[in-house]
Amino acid sequence: MNALRRAFVTRVAKWPAVTVVERGYASQTEMTVRDALNSALAEEMRKDDKVFVMGEEVGEYQGAYKITRGLLQEFGAERVYDTPITEAGFTGLAVGAGFSGLKPVVEFMTFNFAMQAIDQIINSAAKTLYMSAGTISCPIVFRGPNGAAAGVGAQHSQCFGAWYSSCPGLKVLAPYDCEDARGLLKAAIRDPDPVIFLENELLYGNSYPVDDKILDVDFTLPIGKAKVMREGTDVTLVAFSKMVGYSLEATEVLAEKGISAEVINLRTLRPLDRETIMKSIVKTSRIVSVEEGWPQSGIGSEITAVANEEAFDHLDAPVERVTGADIPTPYAANLEKSAFPTVDDIVTAAERACYRSK
Repeated sequence: MNALRRAFVTRVAKWPAVTVVERGYASQTEMTVRDALNSALAEEMRKDDKVFVMGEEVGEYQGAYKITRGLLQEFGAERVYDTPITEAGFTGLAVGAGFSGLKPVVEFMTFNFAMQAIDQIINSAAKTLYMSAGTISCPIVFRGPNGAAAGVGAQHSQCFGAWYSSCPGLKVLAPYDCEDARGLLKAAIRDPDPVIFLENELLYGNSYPVDDKILDVDFTLPIGKAKVMREGTDVTLVAFSKMVGYSLEATEVLAEKGISAEVINLRTLRPLDRETIMKSIVKTSRIVSVEEGWPQSGIGSEITAVANEEAFDHLDAPVERVTGADIPTPYAANLEKSAFPTVDDIVTAAERACYRSK
């Protein structure tokens, strides 16, 4: 396993260097998700000296994905800790620090490696507030890339949204664009409870519009509230993370076919914004859930439950689910491409929901 991780780090090290930008983004109209996360971390560390970062390669190497670049230089080794390759160990240390009143931000090089620390995340961080009758909180953020990457095989390409969203005691966030990245990460760091922050490696380099409101140092987004990205009347598309972008692309294709699609960006997987989903179903009468994860016991399964339990009388068609294939992620590029949803898959599901003809 250590050999696999060294190979993974070597692959990342060969990526093009990321230019270190000046702090302060007020004059920019666009920024990358990478910069959005980096700026949010830096601002929260300046705001609160209890916030610190730890993980593999977060300091001297500036982060495997350069999310933590510049933090060691600004805040020093006492607040930016490079750890050994031992997720169970450094996660346990971070949870203990959270119990003691500090605010750790733990980076996993990929959430697949968080499986090494699952006992600390679930049995220690998530459950202690309840088990202590509300006397011991754990303000901690577990963040890093989640979901399908590219060409890294089954042990690096898996969506853990459904896993963590099933666990009481955790809050689970999944940002899409820069607004999500900044607003949700700041909210997560300020939250008194443990937060799972599921980023996407393939979105880090994507640029999205920002404005002065998003760039404000006190900008946050409410945890547990979804966003309607596009209004529609015929069918609702519900997605999170990278699949929000795919769903927005699908709306353009559907519009050419005379179908008006509404797109909901969940943002938070736990607690799930059932009200926004329900209101959209009342308006469109049809819903399609889109995710990269596996079909069984996935986020789409929960969306289906929400639709049936709270908006059944408003449905004019069965709930449609677009998911990844029910297999470990293949390494071969052609098979990998076939294992995850495409824009065409979303369009087909939406057409089926509207006309039941495909």
